[in-house]
Amino acid sequence: MNEDRLQFWSLYLARFATGFGYSTLALLIPFYITALNASNFMGGLFITGFTLAQTIVVIPLAWAGDRYDKKRVLLGVLSVSVLAYVAFANVEAIGGAVAVAAASLFGMELSTSFADSTAFIGVRALQGVVVTGSGLMTLSLVGELADHGERANSIGKANSVRFLASILGMVIAGGLYQFIGFTPIYTVIVASFALSVAGIWLYLPADETRSYGNPFAGLALNKRIITLTSFRAQYAVAVTVVRSWVAIFAGVSAARGGLAYAGLAVAFVLVAEKLTNMLCQPFTGRLSDDYGRSLFVFAGGGAYGLVAVAVPFTPAIGAAIGLPETYELIVPSILSGLAEVGEGYSLLGKLGPAFIPLLILNGLLGVVDAFREPASMALFADEGADEGGIAASFGIRELVWRPGSVLGPVLAGWIWSQYGIATVFYVGGAFAVTGALTFAVVLTRFHGRGALTEW
Repeated sequence: MNEDRLQFWSLYLARFATGFGYSTLALLIPFYITALNASNFMGGLFITGFTLAQTIVVIPLAWAGDRYDKKRVLLGVLSVSVLAYVAFANVEAIGGAVAVAAASLFGMELSTSFADSTAFIGVRALQGVVVTGSGLMTLSLVGELADHGERANSIGKANSVRFLASILGMVIAGGLYQFIGFTPIYTVIVASFALSVAGIWLYLPADETRSYGNPFAGLALNKRIITLTSFRAQYAVAVTVVRSWVAIFAGVSAARGGLAYAGLAVAFVLVAEKLTNMLCQPFTGRLSDDYGRSLFVFAGGGAYGLVAVAVPFTPAIGAAIGLPETYELIVPSILSGLAEVGEGYSLLGKLGPAFIPLLILNGLLGVVDAFREPASMALFADEGADEGGIAASFGIRELVWRPGSVLGPVLAGWIWSQYGIATVFYVGGAFAVTGALTFAVVLTRFHGRGALTEW
């Protein structure tokens, strides 16, 4: 393997570790809601704590990446990741410490549920910092290493590696949680980060690019960046809400509007989106390099919203096509090792008519988002490379995402508690559609009627 490929694959390994850890927690959120006895609103804060931390650190991390050595910044972020996932393994102990501190310092008696939930939100915030830092640095370095005409394709490959990590993370997390609980999962995650640190240290050269001014100032007024943010600010609400509540919808109890599927069943549903996204992105990234990236942003974003609103109808869809009310996938006891002799084991737990339609719809969400994501990233990379601040360009991309990703889950948690879980998907889908329409209007206004196919 030549030196250039080793550089890319060391970055892909870092993307893998980050995606592996992130996807694991995405899958486990509904089970933490149950285990910590968190309210519906607190369940929304489990997601908001993550995204709020991301919002706060975008600018300083992007500035540090442009001003200093991106390799060193990335190594620091990956090292902190280890601390975050060790903390997840000990969240109840941290919650106990929070309760003791509140009692001794402020005379407050916190319930175990509230203290543990608060600790979980804090650790999620730390995870948000490291996911943002890793994403910014790896994408910036991939964008710098890739040739201009192959940038979307290279970014698509990087994203595909992340999605592969997400698939493995969800399957491994779902299986381990279903069989042996939370804690062993984090041993696997920490090991993956240790490997990524070694890869970056050994194979990636020092980053010698430097930006001494304030690239944020120039890029913030860039017409192409403004055009992209008109879409991205709204789309952030859609993706954050829909991706998070698909897991919640699949995993929480029927009394809370969910389907109450077991860990591996929830993992299969979430993996469907990651798998289709992973398989499609290198191809759709190459198409967007050839035929115009803005068209892919518009079409992928609008289609995402239309698919999302169908998610709450999956029980009715399954019933309409004749799927049974309950069924199970039974494996022989000799294979499972978990049942007594002569018995079988229900691998995915009890399933209902919604399972297969939900699996298909979430896979379709991955397909349509694969048209949007590499094209959008390449457009931001193009502007950053031209203006001398590629990390700042990706920083603006992240920063524009944050208001929607912070407020969206809070809004969704409130909507869930007031109007039911189905309304969450209607609102999320609506934000994607309005974002795509706004993008088309602003694109035409700034760049002309032919911009959808030319830009």
